[in-house]
Amino acid sequence: MKRLFLMTICCLAACAGSGEVVAEKIDEGFVSIFDGKTLKGWEEMPSVQEKAWRVVDGMIVGEGDKGRGYLVFENKDLANFELKLCYRFPGKGNSGISIRARKDPTGKRSFQSYHADLGHLGIGGKVLGAWDFHTPGRKEHRCFRGDRLVIAKDDQPTITPLKGALTAADIKKSDWNEVHLIVQDNTFEFFINGKLASEFTEHLDPVKRLHRGMIQLQLHDPGMIVHYKDLMLKVLK
Repeated sequence: MKRLFLMTICCLAACAGSGEVVAEKIDEGFVSIFDGKTLKGWEEMPSVQEKAWRVVDGMIVGEGDKGRGYLVFENKDLANFELKLCYRFPGKGNSGISIRARKDPTGKRSFQSYHADLGHLGIGGKVLGAWDFHTPGRKEHRCFRGDRLVIAKDDQPTITPLKGALTAADIKKSDWNEVHLIVQDNTFEFFINGKLASEFTEHLDPVKRLHRGMIQLQLHDPGMIVHYKDLMLKVLK
């Protein structure tokens, strides 16, 4: 916990600043995956003539009026990792981070993934800070903010409340918030501003799980705008 606290302090300092991360404050093993100036290393999916994603003042800006879609990191075969970033919604919006994403072979969705939900403060229910399951062909579970979900071998869920979990009061409205995702084998943790928002563990038949794939930043709603900056990745064994 002490190590996580120190890591959070460093990233929160970056979120509060201009977007430039001081190298000596970065926890060992993390590398920057956004240069603050260009979208080098990132790809828009689907690619549209009027780009939905651009860089402004050291941050990635996604605009929903350009169409629903994703900004995808260049390493499309990631399994275990930690991801840190800062996000902000200047108005209302629905976004998030899809992990282990892959094209959906069933055709029901564009991509299968596990999805860390982000949105403006006040978005319905406990969506902000939830895990969402974009998993056609198997149960699409719920794991709202404040939930610990355990998925059994038969795909049946057990949900219990997290003690000391993130609440709406811990989230800054229309300002920068820090996200930390920890993805290790079959365990998935989602922190916002240093507090655990939700987590799940799945014991389902490995054939039915998502084991590796893409990191995607999402644009969900028409008219929305979302900002991202200070994106840091640590690949785990």
